[in-house]
Amino acid sequence: MSNDAKQLHAVVTGSSGGIGKAICEELLTAGWRITGVDLSPATIEQSAFTHQALDLSHQQQTSTVAAGLVHVDALVHAAGVLRVAPIGKLDAKAGELMWKLHVDAASLLADALVPSMVERGFGRVVFIGSRVAQGLPGRGQYAATKAAVIAMARSWAVEVAPNGVTVNVVSPGATATPMLKDPARAGSAPRMPPMGRLVEPHEIASLVTYLLSPAAAAITGQNLNICGGSSLSQ
Repeated sequence: MSNDAKQLHAVVTGSSGGIGKAICEELLTAGWRITGVDLSPATIEQSAFTHQALDLSHQQQTSTVAAGLVHVDALVHAAGVLRVAPIGKLDAKAGELMWKLHVDAASLLADALVPSMVERGFGRVVFIGSRVAQGLPGRGQYAATKAAVIAMARSWAVEVAPNGVTVNVVSPGATATPMLKDPARAGSAPRMPPMGRLVEPHEIASLVTYLLSPAAAAITGQNLNICGGSSLSQ
């Protein structure tokens, strides 16, 4: 982005690690100004990056912070957790946490930020979903939240398409992030994609950066798998 161009502002959740951090780094390189939202301390130190501490599973806190975010050109909701359990051993609290973080937080942030994008005639929204939304043993509660995100994105995309705002979902397959080592997913090992390696966070970040660009203006309401071929048999 040239120095005389308007610096676009993106809000990115889950900015302190994994996919969210990779997205922030890629967008900063592309010239964006970033407000990174995460419960964990900031792990990026750049003049164009501002850290906002927030527990996204707390609805009132999320609403308050969202109301204070101004002139946002893009929202990327990358924060997430994975809890696994087979039917018969489902954990209601884990299911509630995933719903609050993946679905409720996305709703609150979008509801606060998208209307101003519509008014200005430009905006980009990307939710990080999961290929698991198609269903996988032991991950029914997680899959349900990610499937809900896709349904919301498609619904909202239709509403705001005439106003220059796009809403999409990027759904990674098994990705090389700290989440893979989370004890909460013990007994549910990631499935290696056909390409023979895990997806890298920077690969997801590159796709998200493109979706936020002017060149992606005609892409909206889509669920884009980035899974190394894992979805080819479905």
